[in-house]
Amino acid sequence: MSTHAYVAGVGMIPFTKPGAAAPYPQMGAEAARLALADAGIGYAQVQQAYVGYVYGDSTAGQRTLYEVGMTGIPVVNVNNNCATGSTALFLARQAIECGAADCVLALGFEQMNPGALGTVFDDRPSPFDLFDREVDALVGMPELPLALRYFGGAGLAHMQRHGTPLSAFAKVRAKASRHAARNPLALLRKELSEADVLDAPTLWPGVLTRLMACPPTCGAAAALLVSERFARTHGLPTGVRIAAQAMTTDTPDSLESHDMLRVVGYGMSQAAARQVYEQAGIGPEDLDVVELHDCFAHNELISYEALGLCPEGGATAFIEAGDNSYGGKVVTNPSGGLLSKGHPLGATGLAQCYELTHQLRHSAQERQVEGARIALQHNLGLGGACVVTLYERA
Repeated sequence: MSTHAYVAGVGMIPFTKPGAAAPYPQMGAEAARLALADAGIGYAQVQQAYVGYVYGDSTAGQRTLYEVGMTGIPVVNVNNNCATGSTALFLARQAIECGAADCVLALGFEQMNPGALGTVFDDRPSPFDLFDREVDALVGMPELPLALRYFGGAGLAHMQRHGTPLSAFAKVRAKASRHAARNPLALLRKELSEADVLDAPTLWPGVLTRLMACPPTCGAAAALLVSERFARTHGLPTGVRIAAQAMTTDTPDSLESHDMLRVVGYGMSQAAARQVYEQAGIGPEDLDVVELHDCFAHNELISYEALGLCPEGGATAFIEAGDNSYGGKVVTNPSGGLLSKGHPLGATGLAQCYELTHQLRHSAQERQVEGARIALQHNLGLGGACVVTLYERA
């Protein structure tokens, strides 16, 4: 039998603003129960669990899953910055494919505070210290929050290198809002025009407006992965499988190239995508739908090129032609993406899995990509990690 991991169940709760959500154990437990119900099995059949979150104390994964059951299974807590959810998925997939388990839960949640991200442990070296020095040298702007300096700086580098207009980023954000308007689980569902985005309060003159950044968000999502053997024994669906997956971290080029695109993970994304295409024996031209890491509109545009959806320097033309949406070459972020759906860090990678699973099941309702059979997921964390996952409709 195949050693592929199949997505038997997915669950996701509506994403909300900080302060409007239930505490993390309740959010995470609800998402886990939804995934189990979607698969049609009980928690007692789960053999391992990988639980991702960024802002939380050790064993918060156990605290959350104990709301669902206390079965004594291994529970591994995962923290890989914004790539946390997909890292949990990566580990769950490995457990299935190597035969260590036949039924594994990947869960992610985040209970966030309002405002820009900041450091929590100020009494020790930051995991970003090497990158911060490079950003200081390349960008400056120490008065800006960390994420704005990184991704705004990368966007500015793309503008200077390729002549990318600010309007291209605004078009990306407006597209995200149109997609999110069809997604009942998204945080921001109001449709925006390009002008709305450009006229929003400026965070970095000529580079970034407030609407080009994703909002802090609370939420949870989960996926239940099973082996083909387990699925057949228990009568579970095998309509969606993980056909290929790769996880990368930084190489010296991230810093030694003195290139802001590389600092924010362009090289990691490019390498992971190439590995996945090679594993699956396909190319980006074969993709029907993509959920990619659009923490800023700038990173969505950059990621088009890193993932091979268009040539380097070709993102503006790709956007202008509408090739990133319905009726174009490949629908990107039909969920609304991080920009509109929200970005609860630990849950984001699994929320992407939720969306793509429904797309391949052809159960995404108003946001369904017609005839979707091959889907790509891209989830990125600074510091750094990138996970790219290819799903196929089996």
